[in-house]
Amino acid sequence: MKHTNEESASAKVSRFCGGREINVAALWQEIRQQAARIIEREPQMASLLEDVVLNRACLGEALGTRLARKLSREDMTREELAPLLAGLFQAHPELTCSAAKDLIAIYERDPACDSPLQPLLFFKGFLAICTYRVSHYLWQHDRRDLALYFQSLASEVFAVDIHPAARIGCGILLDHATSFVVGETAIIEDDVSILHEVTLGGTGKESGDRHPIVRSGVLIGAGAKILGRVIIGECAKIGAGSVVLADVPAHTTVAGVPAVVVGVAKEDAPALDMDQRI
Repeated sequence: MKHTNEESASAKVSRFCGGREINVAALWQEIRQQAARIIEREPQMASLLEDVVLNRACLGEALGTRLARKLSREDMTREELAPLLAGLFQAHPELTCSAAKDLIAIYERDPACDSPLQPLLFFKGFLAICTYRVSHYLWQHDRRDLALYFQSLASEVFAVDIHPAARIGCGILLDHATSFVVGETAIIEDDVSILHEVTLGGTGKESGDRHPIVRSGVLIGAGAKILGRVIIGECAKIGAGSVVLADVPAHTTVAGVPAVVVGVAKEDAPALDMDQRI
């Protein structure tokens, strides 16, 4: 059985990790300053903040340390995980840059987020996406058993199940995250916002491209199920609880079971505005 995650030849080129540039070094310094201020207010958090942030040389090392603290267990201890994860982030700056863009996206779009440090410490949606980025890198470099191991860990720890072969861009807000499921051949472009209990699922076919393509700027409401190789057009909006079984045109709003077009998305990019009204 041969699986593939390539789009059809007629599909347009996908947008992955493009857009604005991120000054990772400046973001890291801001995170360090925030950590120091928190310790002044909450000295009981000093051990966590020193370990994850203040004793680390860069954002990549901090990401690896935070994930190791979350994912370690008898199968693989923190002493084994931390150098593996931090090493991957540090050796491959594109992984750290993608995570930095996710941090900024969360800070800018989520009114419950007061600083870029908070997702690194507390937001399981961000940590789940970071774990996916590691597993996806491993999958692409023929380390598939380890990639599946990290997928399994993320599913257990964060209640988020993303197949390592799925293709996900940057600037992703996975809000609340619980019960988010992404199938093997799914594609999510840059600057997409997704609420909890969303499924990007297949049609039950044995092989081939069978999961959705979500274009940039899309907002997917809580509990939505998008099934099959359907295309969600740029800057579309999927209403909460909808079941999407057919393509959704760009800049339109769909809702219902099965989902139908109910209007035009008034925002230029619904993912950025996070207005879920339909």
